This record gives sequence, structure tokens and C-alpha cells, in this order.
Amino acid sequence: MLRTVVVLLATAIFAVMLYRWVSEERLQFFPPREAPTPTSPTPEPTATRPPPIGGKLDTGRLFSGITLHSTVETVPGADASTERADSESYVLDLKLNARVPTPNRTIEELAKITPHLPELLPGLSAMIAPESVSPLFTELYNTKIKMLRENLARLDLLLSRHNFYDCQTVLQFQHPQSHRKALLLQADMDVDADGSDGDRMPIGTGAPTNFKPFTSFKWPKKTAAPNPYLAGTEERLKRAEDEFAARTTTADRKRDLRNAITQLRAEVTTLQKYSFLIGMTDPYIVIPGAFTHAKDAAKTGDYAVVIYGDAIYPAIVGDIGPNDKVGEAAFRIGKQINPQTTPYNRPVSDLKVTYLIFPGTADPQFGPPDLEKLQERCQKLVDEIGGASVPLHHWENIIPPPPTPTPTPSPTPSPGTSPTSTSSISPAASPAATFAFPLSSPSAHK
Repeated sequence: MLRTVVVLLATAIFAVMLYRWVSEERLQFFPPREAPTPTSPTPEPTATRPPPIGGKLDTGRLFSGITLHSTVETVPGADASTERADSESYVLDLKLNARVPTPNRTIEELAKITPHLPELLPGLSAMIAPESVSPLFTELYNTKIKMLRENLARLDLLLSRHNFYDCQTVLQFQHPQSHRKALLLQADMDVDADGSDGDRMPIGTGAPTNFKPFTSFKWPKKTAAPNPYLAGTEERLKRAEDEFAARTTTADRKRDLRNAITQLRAEVTTLQKYSFLIGMTDPYIVIPGAFTHAKDAAKTGDYAVVIYGDAIYPAIVGDIGPNDKVGEAAFRIGKQINPQTTPYNRPVSDLKVTYLIFPGTADPQFGPPDLEKLQERCQKLVDEIGGASVPLHHWENIIPPPPTPTPTPSPTPSPGTSPTSTSSISPAASPAATFAFPLSSPSAHK
């Protein structure tokens, strides 16, 4: 009997030691989120319960760069069946805290971001003052905050940290002698690869994500050459119309298709009638739509310059973007600034790009860009605000010339026909189209 008791006692001691060893090994691989509560030397048997959930703060980061502070809080409730039926028993409260930035106000503050700016444009120092801050800066961030509130329940639609803090300042000023007005933006640079023009470039430049064959800057087509993206748009329209006419299409789907068909028909008509800037070849910038409605507002077609590093690049306002984002330029400008630029890789992520727009300078009629005129016009406008210490960048045409018409073979002269009545070119052949991008000679490059 005594021997049996000893064996049972030894077995129990071994089982306790084994249990503690297994528990310690488990803690090494699965450490608790909080320090374990010291156990009593003689644990009392208790009913199995879920572990308590405390309010410990956890910190992470969303894909958009937003810092996320999360915590779980619990309170005693009724039985599970009751709580499952109550929508307020299991609630996620969202609160986004955002610090609204203060705009740069002085030339010294601007120079902290773009050190060469006072040297490149020496006249800025006398024109920029703390009161030069434009109301557009406040309007821009009010729009950003409004968008945050509207999309707070959709984390995938929230502005990223990068896009919320994409504008360092917006300043407006006027030269005291020439009275030339200017709007200065200090921001980053995203890429705009939109636009198409069948007259100048009959082959498309590709269609990256979110590509649109249109820009706000447009003009009536000059030739009968079709837009390279017209056929694809017509095909999408046909598919939408066929699906709309199908008997199996639901009412909800038809509602969506009706809107899509209206939009596609408008796009087809626009592509048939107009030509546009080409992001891959034309130097232009993009401004928020709200900037076109203010006092002394910038408009599509206004001349501008882009300042980055120690260079000044002529440009025009070629496209209008969303109201809550600033800092975007054509792929042509981005590639010149940073050779690593692609439609998906922005040339400048920091707020080190200065965009200087001259409101009210757009030509009365739009047409294919003339790079030589762009150079001369921007130089004159810069001179009216004190001039520049370096020559403006000279853009060269990179659009291939139109193909040379194939000569029509001369007919064999018949007896009695005068040799002067024949020609190497058919009289019916149409003359080659004239393009607004004359090929620059090698000596014209600067």
C-alpha cells in the first residue's frame, strides 16, 4: 500500500514538472503581449474563461503612410445572443488626427527647401513678403480635410501621408515696376502621362494605369489623321452598348452601363474633333481645379516655369487636376529632371520643386505647341519679374517628323506628248501637313 502511494506521488510530481516545462517552452515561442501575472504557489482550480482584453496601445502604419494607433477596450455585457443582436455592442471608432501645415512666407523659408531659388530669380526677394501667402493655400488644405472626413470610413480612399503634405506654400505677388503678377507653388512632382494628338503622333505612347487621352489644353484637329486612341474607345463603347441591349443584363447593371455609354460617346466625339498635348513630349504642368476659380486665378494655357535644382524649365498650364492635390508635371519635364522617371515613378518626392505661373498670359487661341515661342514667351515673363541668372532650358522637338509622301511613278510618255506635261508627283497628292514642332538644329540645343 505504501509503495503504491509513493509511486502515485512521484507520478504527480513528474506531471507537474512536465507541465511547467511545456508552459515555459510555449512562452518562448509565443510571448504574451503583457507581462504574465505571477501565479500563486498553490493554484486553485477555476473555470475556463477567455483571457481579459486590456486597453494596451498598439502602433502600426497603413499602406498609405498613415500612422495607426489601435487599442481594444471591453466592458461586461449581456449574453452573447443579446449582444449579437445589438449593433452597438461591437463598434470600431475611427478618429484621424492631422496637423495642418503652415505655409512658407519668406524668401529665406523658401531657400531652406530650394537653396538656389534666390540666386536663380533674384527679383523674388523684393516681391515676396509674409502677406504674400495666397488664400489658395488655406483653400487647398480645407479641401483635403473635407476629403478626409468624407472618406474616413474608406481607408483605401484616404489621402496618403505623401499626398496630404504635398504643398509647402502658395504665394501670389506682383512686380512693382512691370506689374506682372505671378503665382508661386512649392511642392513635389508627380507624373502626368496623359494626352494624345493624331496629327503630330499617329501612334500612341502607351496607356499606363489611369491614362487619359485628353488634356484640358486642346484645339481643333488640323488633319484627317485619326486619334490613336479613338478605335479603342469606340470598341469599349460598342461592348457597353451590346451588354446594355442583352436580355440577361440586370436593371442595376443597365443603370451603370447607361452612365458609361454617355461618357464614352462624349469621349468618342471629343477624340474625333480635337487634339491634345502629349505628356510624353510636351512640357506642361498640372494645377488643381480650385486654382482656376480664384481672384487672379491661373488658367489653362497660362505660361509658367518650373524651377528645380539650378535649372529653369519653360512650361504651360496644360491640364487641370483634382482639387486636393498639388505638384504634377508632364512626363517630359519629369524625365528631364530625373532620368529614372516613369509613369509610376515620380521624379521628385520631396517638396523641392517651385512652380511659377503667370496668370492671364494664355494665348487667345490654342494650337499645337511651338517650342521656340514657348522659350521666348517664358523668357520675357521672367524678365518682367526681375530676370533669371541662368538661361532657361531649351526644349527640343522629340516628335518624329511626318513621313515623306511616296512619289507617284511617272507615266510613260506617249508619242506626241510634251515632256513638260509629266510630273514625278501626282497632282492629286495632298501636300504634307505642317507641324508646329519644327526640328531643332543641333546648334540650337543649350
